[in-house]
Amino acid sequence: MGQPTPAQKDSDWWRSAVIYQVYVRSFADGDGDGTGDLAGVRARLPYLSELGVNALWFTPWYLSPLKDGGYDVADYRAIDPAFGTLAEAEKLIAEARELGIRTIVDIVPNHVSDQHPWFRAALAAGPGSPERELFHFRPGRGPDGELPPNDWPSQFAGSTEPVWTRLPDGDWYLHLFTPEQPDLNWAHPAVRQEHEDILRFWFERGVAGVRIDSAALLAKDPGLPDLAGHPGPHPFIDRDELHDVYRAWRRVADEYDGVFVGEVWLPDAERFARYLRPDELHTAFNFSFLACPWDAGRLRASIDTTLAEHAPVGAPATWVLCNHDVTRTVTRYGREDTAFDFATKAFGTPADLALGTRRARAAALLSLALPGAVYVYQGEELGLPEADIPAEHVQDPMYFRSQGADPGRDGCRVPLPWAAGLPYAGFGSRKEPWLPQPADWPSYAVDRQQRDPHSVLTLYREAIALRPEFGDGPLTWLPAPDGVLAFTRADGALCVVNLADPPADLPAHSRLLLSSGPLDAAGRLPRDTAAWLRV
Repeated sequence: MGQPTPAQKDSDWWRSAVIYQVYVRSFADGDGDGTGDLAGVRARLPYLSELGVNALWFTPWYLSPLKDGGYDVADYRAIDPAFGTLAEAEKLIAEARELGIRTIVDIVPNHVSDQHPWFRAALAAGPGSPERELFHFRPGRGPDGELPPNDWPSQFAGSTEPVWTRLPDGDWYLHLFTPEQPDLNWAHPAVRQEHEDILRFWFERGVAGVRIDSAALLAKDPGLPDLAGHPGPHPFIDRDELHDVYRAWRRVADEYDGVFVGEVWLPDAERFARYLRPDELHTAFNFSFLACPWDAGRLRASIDTTLAEHAPVGAPATWVLCNHDVTRTVTRYGREDTAFDFATKAFGTPADLALGTRRARAAALLSLALPGAVYVYQGEELGLPEADIPAEHVQDPMYFRSQGADPGRDGCRVPLPWAAGLPYAGFGSRKEPWLPQPADWPSYAVDRQQRDPHSVLTLYREAIALRPEFGDGPLTWLPAPDGVLAFTRADGALCVVNLADPPADLPAHSRLLLSSGPLDAAGRLPRDTAAWLRV
């Protein structure tokens, strides 16, 4: 496993790849200082190869003050010393490629860190300077300029904090996220040129693709008007001029056979599809499926909508159950409300983890059977639940900017358990991890799951290995009882998922390829269980 299939050896590998998201800080600690690093990832490449993934997507590993988990970048051409060096990153890219695993890096074009040389120069230069034109500096409103320039809301759900910060010299600067993340001015040619150069820098080091953070936020209405009562296009989301940016980026990517995946949160299907036109982004994350509740009708509607959105532009869909911003699947599916919404996150929400695990196993088979690419967030293959982080250990700015109402995203970022009998469950040996691990973390450890034929890890390994059974064919729904999803692909493989109370009879088939749990005594599919069948 781990070697690319023939379909993945060519330039279209990304259309059906299994891509594993690595949150470096929490993946594996190679030097024992409590923080994950590139040495830890390199040591675990055999594990990732055995898992069978085709590519690794690394969340930002650049030099950063880590005010927002690395999404506040101070230097795109340097690796943060906590993670390693640029030379180590180059070795990691090459070593992974030798195992048939490609690398995708994360670019954060909407903003930089307030420690970025450009912003530091802008602060030093003062009002009206050319250096400030690279950002959005404005005088305030009110008699003494004491009011923010406009009423735009923060992009952190639940945040009551303003998106403008005033400097002692009287200017205000825009930051849609934290004050430590000033927004860039994408109407400035130097901003565009710098990012095209950054793309080339990483493509020349062997990366296969780039994930684009907050891809629909870059362009702003030059007048920075108030949002309330504003007619016409949104002043900072999904503006038409963005497409010129991504057409220019696509020309750069095409020089290297590189690919893009955009983080595009848009409810309008037609507007969403514009980003996936043949001369723009290759793929975009499918958030409707991620946020969908564990409900057969809603899931089928999400799948149908997703495929319909992508069909006009010929782009492959992407499927993801969880990421570094979202409540882990096991916990979410064990709750009364199984959907995901940033606005409804709260402390103390109860979850039945046994139920959530059963559903998460079934959801893994469902997502891996669908046409397109699949993203697996680290730890999902271990069935990790969301961890409860004591308030004194919380680091995520979403918690602080919501005045403690939002529990933040740290619960899905807890360092992974590798070996049950080692200190800190084998994450690192000498120092407590940067986020505390729950007391039961060793029970999820890789070494235990590798020996268990019924573990979540074993299920993921078997499913990824068997995924080529579904081929490249389109999805065709089959007749099924209420609460049951059943579909086939052109190569004759079936996927059946039962979300209903009564056990479901399986369609006619020649053999059972894999199931997320045992069938009942009559060979039927129990509730919250999925099966793959060969016709």
